[in-house]
Amino acid sequence: MSLTELELETSPGEAEALEERLFALGAQSVELFDAGDEPLFEPPPGSHPLWSAVRLRALFQDPLQAEIARAALQAPDSGAGGATPDARLSRLDDRDWVRAGLAGLTRIHCGGPLWIVPSWETPPDIAGGVYVHLDPGLAFGTGSHPTTAMCLAALAAAPPAGQTVLDYGCGSGILAIAALKLGATSALGVDIDPQALQATRLNAERNEIAAERLPTAAPDRDVPAAAFDLVLANILAGPLVDLAPTLARAARPGARLLLAGLLDRQAEAVMAAYRDTFEIAIGDRRDDWVLLVGQRR
Repeated sequence: MSLTELELETSPGEAEALEERLFALGAQSVELFDAGDEPLFEPPPGSHPLWSAVRLRALFQDPLQAEIARAALQAPDSGAGGATPDARLSRLDDRDWVRAGLAGLTRIHCGGPLWIVPSWETPPDIAGGVYVHLDPGLAFGTGSHPTTAMCLAALAAAPPAGQTVLDYGCGSGILAIAALKLGATSALGVDIDPQALQATRLNAERNEIAAERLPTAAPDRDVPAAAFDLVLANILAGPLVDLAPTLARAARPGARLLLAGLLDRQAEAVMAAYRDTFEIAIGDRRDDWVLLVGQRR
């Protein structure tokens, strides 16, 4: 599979907005680099770059989508610090990018009986172990990122036995599949990316989960109202705020809420969007990331 790289330079103050904009325009990944050859370490997640100039490199699976993204960034009203005239596109050689990115992954103990086991590894021989066999494909979610790890730990600590689950922004399907393996009766996986829905279906099959137990849907389909005992969303802070009415409508009274994909400094804004309908607080922290835990009133 070949990819298209979009590269541009910006100031530190505009880097975060441009990164979010690139993801919104369909980038599969975005990396930040020192554009001024300054001997400074890359900053941790959530902090502003220390460099005087920042280079962003975004990868797109669809070359047309990359062209559209460049045109959008070059527009004077791009919404990310004005026009970005020096965005450059280049075609990368064919390579199995997914396998290259997953080469270092190994099985992960999430807590309690729950393990994430890559499809190419053998599960550990542990009595009562619950194993999610995973091949994430092009979709986000391997269990190694702090946001996913916190969600998995929360599921392992309080298994959703007999519950119905909504996984909004399902990515690889890892959270929905883990919930089902821990005893949930059914789960609905929702994602804007067709590749994510495909990855979720394939991973469900790999874990011998029947299609009727884990249906998938795009966000334009109405999510059933008051239908879920557990609502999961591991995405970004902005979409989490926007989705508050949708997720509140989907949750039954007393339903549990797990929100991730946000940084510590973003927690208050996200919690404020949910306080009218949920009792909500920070439930876990790892690095600069936080997990919000709530209960539907």
